[in-house]
Amino acid sequence: MKIGIISDTHTKVKKTHDALNMLIANGAEFIIHAGDIVEVETLELLKNCGLRYIAVYGNNDAHLGYYHRQYNLVQEPHYFKLANTRFKLMHLPYYMAPDADVVIFGHTHEFECDYKNGTLFLNPGEICARSKPLSECVLLEVSDTHFSLSYYTRKNKSKKYKSQHFSYERIQK
Repeated sequence: MKIGIISDTHTKVKKTHDALNMLIANGAEFIIHAGDIVEVETLELLKNCGLRYIAVYGNNDAHLGYYHRQYNLVQEPHYFKLANTRFKLMHLPYYMAPDADVVIFGHTHEFECDYKNGTLFLNPGEICARSKPLSECVLLEVSDTHFSLSYYTRKNKSKKYKSQHFSYERIQK
């Protein structure tokens, strides 16, 4: 299964739209937003993208509580299972225990991909290009034997995404 992962979209609805379209064009079957959604328009993009999705509240999302029932919003840490894989989703990197197969977080605006003792720790970076002139997202492919990851970056004012690839053999716990 291919899972598109974004985070820290903040006010950048157009950058979010572009990233979602690119992830879907590359085969994403599910979308995860790791918080700091900020704009209701971003929730609408998720809801209308044609895929199942989940989004966790970030530290800048308290105002979105009003919309909780309209969208698939969850509080951190949120555990769920997808593609025979246990996920833990959060925005703030406070619950970093290896108690899931994949631990997804945001907040730092820095891409991170670290596979330790059978747990993949993953931060897709920032969509908003606030901390650097770069918009980032991830496409994670999950199989019974591997985690394959494509890390996408797009410079501001560019239309083209560049990618780096990582692959990890899964250790069954």
